[in-house]
Amino acid sequence: MVMLKVTMGLLPVAALFAVAPALAHGAEIGNDLSRCAASAKGPAVLVDVRGFAAATGKVRVQSYPATRGAWLAKGAWLNRIDVPVRASNGAMRFCMPVPEAGKYGIAVRHDRDGNGKTDISRDGGGFSNNPAISIFNLGKPGVEKAAFYAGAGVTKITINLKYM
Repeated sequence: MVMLKVTMGLLPVAALFAVAPALAHGAEIGNDLSRCAASAKGPAVLVDVRGFAAATGKVRVQSYPATRGAWLAKGAWLNRIDVPVRASNGAMRFCMPVPEAGKYGIAVRHDRDGNGKTDISRDGGGFSNNPAISIFNLGKPGVEKAAFYAGAGVTKITINLKYM
């Protein structure tokens, strides 16, 4: 009888692990724009990134759950696209799939020299909803300022890069 109670108590925990693969963190993916084409069903976010200061280096686009615990936390990103900059007219487009309709945040970093390190005096960045960033918040806005709702289809957003 005691064993039955312990097992029954673990069912909610087991249910969380059963859902985990759909929400697995840390998937590096390619920038497959066909996932956001007019015929695509989603859920996905079509991200237009504008304002590249140079067509050099690498750009990283990461999606996060829009929760305080996950937003910009190391290793808490859902999907990452990391590609060389090929900006035409200072802009690039990305398709970021999301696990389901819900609230998310997107962070973008332009590593101008492609060395994999953040150089605050040269590199640029931006976030969904284009919140103001400053030296006082170390360029990291709160989740409430960057969160947006991605629907079951393809949601379109624009992120404007900022440089120091």
